[in-house]
Amino acid sequence: MHFYYLLIFIIAATTLFSYLNYKLTRWPAPMAVMIFSLVSAVLLLLLHNLFPELTADVTDTMSEINLQDLVLKIVLGFLLFAATFRTDVMHFRREARPILALALLSTLASTFITGGLVYFLAPLLGLRLSLINCLLFGTVIAPTDPIAVLGLLRKAGIPKSLELQIKGESMINDGIAIVLFTTFLETGNASQGGSVLGHAVLLFLQEAAGGALFGALIGYLGLQALKTLNNYKLEILVTLVIVMGGYTLADLIHVSGPLTMVAAGLICSRGKTLALSAESMRHVSSFWELTDSFLNVVVFLLIGFELLVIPLNLLIAVMGLACILIVLVSRFLAVLLPFYLLRSRFERHSPLMLTWGALRGGVSIALALSLPAAMHRHELLPVTYLIAVFSIIVQGMTIGKLSNKLGLQRG
Repeated sequence: MHFYYLLIFIIAATTLFSYLNYKLTRWPAPMAVMIFSLVSAVLLLLLHNLFPELTADVTDTMSEINLQDLVLKIVLGFLLFAATFRTDVMHFRREARPILALALLSTLASTFITGGLVYFLAPLLGLRLSLINCLLFGTVIAPTDPIAVLGLLRKAGIPKSLELQIKGESMINDGIAIVLFTTFLETGNASQGGSVLGHAVLLFLQEAAGGALFGALIGYLGLQALKTLNNYKLEILVTLVIVMGGYTLADLIHVSGPLTMVAAGLICSRGKTLALSAESMRHVSSFWELTDSFLNVVVFLLIGFELLVIPLNLLIAVMGLACILIVLVSRFLAVLLPFYLLRSRFERHSPLMLTWGALRGGVSIALALSLPAAMHRHELLPVTYLIAVFSIIVQGMTIGKLSNKLGLQRG
């Protein structure tokens, strides 16, 4: 399908489902659009035997969409910058310790716990997965996406500190998980030898620390450029250059693009009140709010329609159900580590909320699509998809009720 028609399909479907949500359900837009697209995909699959020509165009369209590149190389940079640019840095700094503990310790712990449990589960289902394959799956499923639940959590009135922890962790753990994924992938492809572990550690440090430092530099330079302007149109263009240029350069110099965007966004957010006039601030913030909302909805739309091209069978369904439980247990155990280290900085029921509110979305599916075929992509991709769909629909739709039941109220 021509790119222009592909773009029309995405925008039209996004608009239609957003309109239906506004009129019928008023759920958080990303969650609602994904549910509508998922239902549409199921109906198309049911109609396939009766009217194969009806589903052919949509299936072909989904086959042509490279969700891996769309999410990891284009959309993620915009989403992370938009989220950090609109973050209150002073509040973020107050919650920096629990956020960093969750993003680093919990992501690492979750990766190894999930990988270890899947390693022991797979043979019971007749799957022969190596330890490195299972650890890769652990990194695939580690990043969280709270976009769909934050609106529900705000309505439920959760404490501001917990909201910031959920949002802040997700901004950083995307980058950490992608760095871990790259590290394990290169380690798995490396020849056997004593230098493999050392190479993996150096690669992780290069990607993570290099991304943060490069992002701080890009953010600082962009902020200086913004200070010389008093034209919101040019200022929006400068922020676009920060994202598009910074993300591309990060890839070229082999540092983490997501962490580059997080650092750049926080630097720009910290200095934006001095660099932008009140009018410019209003326009620039509105632009990034719209960009954030639209791209999130697009990603969740494509997640729903991805059902048309992901192979599913009974074995995969059973493994998916088992892995849903594994992921929830792993997440809960991983959250306990920072919870007990920094207990005074967390709410009493934070582990439960941080576990049930840890939705998986486009980043996890994009990483699963990045797996080489030799590393069991055909088994791990549909399992990842089932976990993402379960988390978005079941966890996302019940997180507000859980918050109310636990009595979490904003002070």
